[in-house]
Amino acid sequence: MDHSQLSTWDLLIIGAYLVILVLVGVYSVKRIKNTGDYYVAGRSFGPLVLMATVCATIIGGSGLMGRAGVAYTDGFKAIITAVPYLLGMFIFSGIAGRISDIGMKYGITSIPELFEMRFGKTAKLILSVLIAFTMMGTVASQVTATATIIQMLGGEVGLSYEVGALIACIVFMVYTATSGLFGVVYTDVLQFYMLIVFVYILIPVSALRSVGGFSAFVAELDPALVRPYVDGSILGDIITYLVFTMAGAEMWQRAFAAKDRRSAKRGMFLGTAVYGVTIVLVYFMGVVARQIIGDDVLAQYGSTDAVVPALAIQILPIGLTGLALAGILSVIMSTADSYLLVSVQTCVHDIGKTLRPQMTERVEILLSRVFSIILPLGALVIALYIQNAYDILMFSWSFYAAAAGIPAFAALFWKKATNAGILAAMIGGFAVCVGWKLAGQPLGLGAAVPGTIACGLALIFVSLATYKAHPSVFLTAEKQT
Repeated sequence: MDHSQLSTWDLLIIGAYLVILVLVGVYSVKRIKNTGDYYVAGRSFGPLVLMATVCATIIGGSGLMGRAGVAYTDGFKAIITAVPYLLGMFIFSGIAGRISDIGMKYGITSIPELFEMRFGKTAKLILSVLIAFTMMGTVASQVTATATIIQMLGGEVGLSYEVGALIACIVFMVYTATSGLFGVVYTDVLQFYMLIVFVYILIPVSALRSVGGFSAFVAELDPALVRPYVDGSILGDIITYLVFTMAGAEMWQRAFAAKDRRSAKRGMFLGTAVYGVTIVLVYFMGVVARQIIGDDVLAQYGSTDAVVPALAIQILPIGLTGLALAGILSVIMSTADSYLLVSVQTCVHDIGKTLRPQMTERVEILLSRVFSIILPLGALVIALYIQNAYDILMFSWSFYAAAAGIPAFAALFWKKATNAGILAAMIGGFAVCVGWKLAGQPLGLGAAVPGTIACGLALIFVSLATYKAHPSVFLTAEKQT
């Protein structure tokens, strides 16, 4: 049944979902007794909870709406840029156990704390600034995706893009500020099942039925949307995704929150495996939308981020439309809250407490809740200027991947990495990435490629030149235990 307007029932379902999220966050307040509870939930999560939160975090507004928009316009690019992230996450699953072990042994709750232990406060602060910038950009991409949905509904409920984005910010402000990782993860579990049932099963099945079955879909498929190709821009995205996974602060936080090594590895692996299945489903939704909606989504809604919500409204009956849109919102919120919490931890704990070591836990938790309100407003400002979720994500991730990906791996495994080498790598990778973008990305090559190469070379040559014959104290202690 074709219907272009949402019913009262659909709107009530969406509203009830947002209220439930807030209530879960408020209910989790009583579980916060110290900063360890706020940032890593007391290191209490088993593999199934981690699976749900990892998958829900990966599949954000940019991963669903942004990537479906890429499939809608550029076809195979949506697949070829997702696979490197998938491979990178499987690699990360293999090292998640080591991250969990280090966190428990040394009381570490973030990747900047590991950098401080190995390379000193300067390295920690530089990495923290990079993380804060990247996390803000990622939260902004989720705000943009949410605002696109509200803009689509504006005609029915009288809300603009800007007001809708503000409403979304307020919702995840509340449950992130009050409950920390407890609230974030347990809402992620709810959101995981919402998005699997009402987005990744309901919409593709209904879309396939709408076009007359798989054979009819294939018969009408535009060959350009399935033709593999790689250009300089895609290569830049591939390197960005692959290298980013080594230093993704949100996944390091999940590994630190695992109750043991086995839970960290298994939870990461299972969450990544589920994500692998969703890549194909997102691609399908973007491509089938061309057959059902037509090729005027950009002209009609102002952004290709609107493809999946528009598809849901077009093909689903009353009630199921509300559940599907609530599921889409759950995708966005599950990523926004995760990256927001990391940005809060970085600003308050990794930067603030480094500069003011005498800060008490009570003050730190209070400031964390304050920053949970301030930082989303900054993300909102970014979202108002770059109104495409995928573009915002790749803009912020490319800098971080180029500057931090290889150093993060070295911090875990390379005993000859030195303070000077790490600083040269981070500064060099960031500077080359920025310079390449300012130069207009010569040869059409994404900035993450030369930035990552510069980072790796600086790390190797400077570390070897400054390494003193004795091994790293940190890694030697690890080996002895």
